[in-house]
Amino acid sequence: MALSDAEWTAVRLSLRVATVAMLSSLPVALLVAMALARGRFWGRSILNGIVHMPLILPPVVTGFVLLLLFGRRGPIGAFLADNFGLVFSFRWTGAALACAVMGFPLMVRSIRLSIEAVDRKLEDAASTLGANPIWVFLTVTVPLILPGIVTGMILSFAKAMGEFGATITFVSNIPGETQTLSAAIYSFTQVPGGDAGAMRLAIISIILSMTALMLSELLAAAAARRTVAA
Repeated sequence: MALSDAEWTAVRLSLRVATVAMLSSLPVALLVAMALARGRFWGRSILNGIVHMPLILPPVVTGFVLLLLFGRRGPIGAFLADNFGLVFSFRWTGAALACAVMGFPLMVRSIRLSIEAVDRKLEDAASTLGANPIWVFLTVTVPLILPGIVTGMILSFAKAMGEFGATITFVSNIPGETQTLSAAIYSFTQVPGGDAGAMRLAIISIILSMTALMLSELLAAAAARRTVAA
């Protein structure tokens, strides 16, 4: 089970990409989940469809769309590269973006279900006591939906750890730069005698994913207990 330096690099890169993808998408997921759960506006169904599109589209299609939009010649990618020096295509930042997009629907759905389960009377009571909407959200709503937030974050992280199709289409499979666990496993399966390396990384991937899912259950349960006790 001893991993080579290249294999450790793939593991570390996967953890880095998954963490950045999860944390960067959280604020947007909160806003979108709140809009879908509480908002009443034209285009709500369209927004809901766009958010969940990565779940039903082939990952390769999602990666190709990201390449068109965020590539060096894409409208968004060219603007970010020329004005901020931020490059996504064929960089680890692009892998994080692809993973964030693929895990975004899971995070939004988890948070949205938690928001819809909140008793609005509790928020209304805080408002009648003079609290402004932002303070009500931070002190009343967020603690109540914390189990959903934690669950969504962990699910997004686990999804990012196993992402392959969108990532390899958008940023290719560059060792040390964009070669995550899934891409490294794929590379091992394409060379003679690579079964052992693929097996080692597959076991690592299973352990990390199961750990993330179990941690999600534990943290969500702990957050729920604190909410009930409060």
